[in-house]
Amino acid sequence: MSAIKGFILGMGNPLLDISADVGQDVLDKYDVKLDSAILAEEAHMPIYEDLINNHNAGFIAGGATQNSIRIAQWMLKSSNVEDATAFMGCVGEDAYGKTLKECAEKDGVKTHYMIDKTTPTGSCAVLVKDGERSLIANLAAANNFKESHLESAESRELIEKATLYYIAGFFLTVSVDSLVIVAEHALANDKPFCLNLSAPFIIDFFGDQVATALAYADYLFCNESEAAAYAKKHDLGEDLKEVALKIAASEKKNENRPRVVVFTQGSTSTIVATEGVVTEYAVEPLSKDMIVDTNGAGDAFVGGFLSELYHGKNIEECVTAGHWSARYIIQQPGTTIDQPCSYKAA
Repeated sequence: MSAIKGFILGMGNPLLDISADVGQDVLDKYDVKLDSAILAEEAHMPIYEDLINNHNAGFIAGGATQNSIRIAQWMLKSSNVEDATAFMGCVGEDAYGKTLKECAEKDGVKTHYMIDKTTPTGSCAVLVKDGERSLIANLAAANNFKESHLESAESRELIEKATLYYIAGFFLTVSVDSLVIVAEHALANDKPFCLNLSAPFIIDFFGDQVATALAYADYLFCNESEAAAYAKKHDLGEDLKEVALKIAASEKKNENRPRVVVFTQGSTSTIVATEGVVTEYAVEPLSKDMIVDTNGAGDAFVGGFLSELYHGKNIEECVTAGHWSARYIIQQPGTTIDQPCSYKAA
């Protein structure tokens, strides 16, 4: 990306996914529930070698935000738009870090990683059982991103020339100050800033950070579990349509842009709330025997959504693209996009 044009900029935790099909015994061994996402504690550390040595694990470039940005670029390429995405995060000076960079750039994403020479690249155990997954993230170097990285000339150019920004909630455990720097630029220049709540534990244990980030969010994404966790924490009730409306109407910094709140619910209709109106968008059914791995479905939805938002499309068109990309990804192992995107917008 020698001459930087308008593009989507993501910032988050780059992780190498170590993915394997497992039985209930592995979930029990590491005290993990299906369809959960947690940060690794000491008791979880052996799982990475366990998956590699005993469960025929595969390696896939991951990290929630990076996945969404990869999917967005893949979708954009189908409409002949290349070099339209970039990503920042922190990796180690090691083979895993090189693999992540090679994979992202092969997918057309410009990377501008901060390199931590003393800490290994982060990884994420992806435990797949019956098409569902659980994630155990060992952030390692990803946890060491510093706002000082945003002071470089290349970082400043990326921030200034981006036209759309996306950060997942997982980054709130790492560097809220960095998020605020990017979000303040988006605010000052009236450019859309997008946020994902990412996981219930982010909502439950990083409430202040969520509140800081949410104030900047022009687009907020989460799934039904995260929406329910946010509603419970803030006493917003149990009706997710009402919850979406209340979050959409909550205080935000950029008054020029009404907040759009998007709740995905797997195979159930996607809920979108904005300007006092809530709309449901049906998800096209997919038979269970076609589902390979739900890991990355939410990230893929966001990637598809952002690819149409980049083109200035309306919400329905953005959601349609998100549904398509999520449907594609759950038929692949992990967030795998080794085939050309065949999406054609209506």
